[in-house]
Amino acid sequence: MAITDETLTAAQEIIARYPEGRSRSALLPMLHLVQAEEGYVTPRGIAFCADVLGLTKAEVGAVATFYTMYKRRPTGEYLVSVCTNLACQILGGEDVYARLSKELGVGHDETTPDSVITLEHAECLAACDYAPVVTVNYEFYDNQTPASASGLVGALQAGERPMPTRGAPLCSFREISRQLAGFHDPRRAAAHTGPAHPDAPRPVDSRGEQSLTGTDVGPASEAADYAVPGGATERVLTDAAAASTYDADGIADAGTAAVTTAENPVRPSHAIPEES
Repeated sequence: MAITDETLTAAQEIIARYPEGRSRSALLPMLHLVQAEEGYVTPRGIAFCADVLGLTKAEVGAVATFYTMYKRRPTGEYLVSVCTNLACQILGGEDVYARLSKELGVGHDETTPDSVITLEHAECLAACDYAPVVTVNYEFYDNQTPASASGLVGALQAGERPMPTRGAPLCSFREISRQLAGFHDPRRAAAHTGPAHPDAPRPVDSRGEQSLTGTDVGPASEAADYAVPGGATERVLTDAAAASTYDADGIADAGTAAVTTAENPVRPSHAIPEES
């Protein structure tokens, strides 16, 4: 990696964000910075971070290999991440991944020969409301199907940059790495385009058959009794109703939790007796 004066200046700016004597705390953004230089964290990038921060290469390498956002091999212009965790998997995430893998001719953490697309499984993209979800360079494309994801990737390969479902316009992997290092996105449109939290679109699975009933988009009829208005999370129970689910000793059949009220304090049967 060719370390330019600009890179050194950026590294010094990152270090200056932290208290004196705490420069090692700058390692995470520093790794994003060197990743922005070559598209992945190279051995030279690790050596640079170690030298600037006064760490060993082993210490830097241990961090770089722990976090999945730091890539240890050349990454394409667009990192396409397909969530295959539970919510997305149930709604067709595996189908999305399988189609992209077949069409691109690559597997997990592999890059197309033209260096445009790197494909990966993602354990969770923190957008379960909009499953199945795909991100491109960490920008969200919600409610994907195999067909829509194929169209998205096809557009990327054709040199287009489809607008994400929400958030800023798409940029390259190197550009997003620099932003993750803590530097401002210089594009004028980035700060003014895209809602951060759009209205939830209609959820569909890979076959377009997902019902709205019982979801936050179309809650079940009894949702008024739930803790989150209009949602479907944890039901609110009165003390009396909660107590009725326990046995006479106040102990649930399936566990050891006890119901305790001001009027009727109940201690779990396994509790340590108080000293007399």
